[in-house]
Amino acid sequence: MYIHFSFVGGMEKIKQHTFALAHYTYTVLSTLKYANGAPVVCIYSDTDFSNPDVQGPIINFNVLDENGEVIGFSQVDKMASLYNIHFRTGCFCNTGACQMHLGISNEDIQRNLQAGHVCGDDIDLVDGRPTGSVRISFGYMSSFEDAQTFLKFIIATRLSKSDTEIPFQSPVTKLMTESVPDDHPSFDSGDKLSPIPHIVDRELRNNLSATKTTGSWQPPEAEAESIRAAVSETAVPTCRKGGKPITVTNIYLYPIKSCSAFEVTEWPVGNQGLLYDRNWMIVNQNGVCVTQKQEPSLCLVNPSIDLKKKVMFIQAEGMDPISISLEEDTGKEAVMYESKVCSHR
Repeated sequence: MYIHFSFVGGMEKIKQHTFALAHYTYTVLSTLKYANGAPVVCIYSDTDFSNPDVQGPIINFNVLDENGEVIGFSQVDKMASLYNIHFRTGCFCNTGACQMHLGISNEDIQRNLQAGHVCGDDIDLVDGRPTGSVRISFGYMSSFEDAQTFLKFIIATRLSKSDTEIPFQSPVTKLMTESVPDDHPSFDSGDKLSPIPHIVDRELRNNLSATKTTGSWQPPEAEAESIRAAVSETAVPTCRKGGKPITVTNIYLYPIKSCSAFEVTEWPVGNQGLLYDRNWMIVNQNGVCVTQKQEPSLCLVNPSIDLKKKVMFIQAEGMDPISISLEEDTGKEAVMYESKVCSHR
């Protein structure tokens, strides 16, 4: 919490910034249509994304084809990976909300289980009906370009040029900053809030002319600023107040999934992130990943790594320490397992 307040001005700024991105993405996403007028996506929401006090920076949806049929979330997720986009898919550990928005009855849940569907698998459609959905979410590090990248992906994979022309890279596209209404907390002039994006490109506005944002949150437009400066400036700080650079003093690694953390003050970075971070997992006799959901006592297992000796030590109360060589060629035969962390079979 202290870091948030020091670096980005507090939770109120984070809320305004992330909601601005979600509001913009929702507005554009909800207007995309095929040539026959059918919507490209079905958005599941209890609000119209007009008020950040009742709507978080999360958009939950399914992609539809020209006939209104749902395209399975697994297929959408695989397509997104080709564009370097990561989605969360499925029911997000919220079966009740999934049932409500997708119209899934208790009997449907039982039939899906009988069809072999379990949490974390790729069975996204059963008898043509979705078993889950796709979710995107924005954080304080997210930028306007992130929202554009997602929208470009949807357009590139679902629409032809004859369906729509959305000039995301037009030089006259601007982001309008707006003041916060009187009933929201105010800040000093030096504490500039993250802006609320509105599309002012003439061509894009024509495409969206049929849709108007409704709701109570309609502050007046202020002076235009560049997209990157307006959205990303507060999201990616480089210095503390006073000009002192931000320095990471320590960080926690998790060499073994679901086991205890290992604190370091400096650490090398590999081609997949922090070296050896979440590099191993505990598996059962069938090669399926075991996490704290099944074995809460895993949090008492303490792995640590000695880079000079190239050894990982594993300690836990009531057991002798274990040392594992990090050398690639140890002369010992190893068995490799592939397992889904969220697929508990």
